[in-house]
Amino acid sequence: MKSDGKPIVLITRSLPEEGIKGLREFAHLDIWEGEGPMPRDILLERVRNADGLIPMLSDRVDGHLLDSGPKLRAIANYAVGYDNISLDEATRRSIPVMNTPGVLTDATADIAMSLLLSVSRRVVESDRFVREGRFKVWSPKLLLGKDLRGRTLGIIGAGKIGQAVMERARGFGLNIVYHSRNRNEAVEEKFSARYLSLEDLLRGSDIISLHVPLTEETRHMIGERELSIMKRSAILINTARGPVIDEKALSKALRERRVHGAGLDVYEEEPKVYPGLMDLDNVVLLPHLGSATEGTRIEMAMLASEGVMDVLSGRRPKHCLNPEVLEDG
Repeated sequence: MKSDGKPIVLITRSLPEEGIKGLREFAHLDIWEGEGPMPRDILLERVRNADGLIPMLSDRVDGHLLDSGPKLRAIANYAVGYDNISLDEATRRSIPVMNTPGVLTDATADIAMSLLLSVSRRVVESDRFVREGRFKVWSPKLLLGKDLRGRTLGIIGAGKIGQAVMERARGFGLNIVYHSRNRNEAVEEKFSARYLSLEDLLRGSDIISLHVPLTEETRHMIGERELSIMKRSAILINTARGPVIDEKALSKALRERRVHGAGLDVYEEEPKVYPGLMDLDNVVLLPHLGSATEGTRIEMAMLASEGVMDVLSGRRPKHCLNPEVLEDG
């Protein structure tokens, strides 16, 4: 803390001012204003004086960083996912770690549907066709896409975002099947969805949308074998985490037309995209826009700010990923 008693909070990227206004009044903010992610050496240097930290998914919060920030008492990830944070290391040091769940559900579901529609109806490819001056005459067979009504959408991961996609998909007349760690009869009743094994879902779905967290279990969940049992006419959508898909295997399957198309918002080595995907016309690539709406990004900043302020003020935060560190004794 500074001499005026206010704590110091390090924020590793510039966030919407509306979302951090309360935090600015509460603490001294050290904000990285650079164009790209905060360089690792600068992060390690500036975390030394920080009482609180709001990192991005691109920031690796591991034991080394935590040792570099001996004053740290609160971490609030600016994301719902937290695979960038060594939760065990933070817990070992009794540092509460928060995230921003709930507020980005609708925005991410909208992006998943945007990708689904873009790939199915060849929207990006068609835009490029017009811009390149190739649209000379209308033709009955020009850039034909896939119908949606009556086709089967397979949702892998039936959490909040997966369910939000189901809700949107019903309006397009899609039949819904899903796979998750646990069967959810309430989801089945609400969305007229059928629970399937992962293999049966992959074999039977026309469109597959991924909504799982990144864990050791889900890393490369979709690889060569899984792609080989999908329909040749299938479309794969990923708005979850990049490493859930083996991008090399996906690139090969798309190039050989063993899978019809894909829409990706996240990547294995983000922001790097597997080179084999870049020149394919049957994949739509977005720069991680899942939560990229003005309102959502403001709400995320507010939620992260509130988490840090709660912990530093001695209050129990709402969204703590390691609540055991909050218990007395």
